[in-house]
Amino acid sequence: MTATAAPTAPPPRRTPAAARAWIAGYLLLAVVGAAGTWYHNLQYDGGDYLGAWFANPASSSAAVDVIVAAVVACLFYVREGLRLGLRWTLVLVPLTAVVALAFTFPLFLAVRERRLAAGAGRD
Repeated sequence: MTATAAPTAPPPRRTPAAARAWIAGYLLLAVVGAAGTWYHNLQYDGGDYLGAWFANPASSSAAVDVIVAAVVACLFYVREGLRLGLRWTLVLVPLTAVVALAFTFPLFLAVRERRLAAGAGRD
């Protein structure tokens, strides 16, 4: 006896109003992420910025967490961006290092949500 997978229904599409709310929320978080990280970056007056990431066990833990999440996010930008036909999202990879993951990740999610709401990217 062979088991076959039951057909699955496509996920429900969000209403345009719901999609706009998600997009606005992601964009707001992108602005907060950029402003919050750069506020503190500009306050830093030390010489070894990356060394400060690993100044103690607590900051080292946070640094490793952010670095791993940033690498995964960049892989997601490339893979999902190409799948959805968002080739310009490749620019988010260097922006993640230069600006902040807290900016680029919600920005990507806003763009992705917009594309999905338009009906693209269905497998």
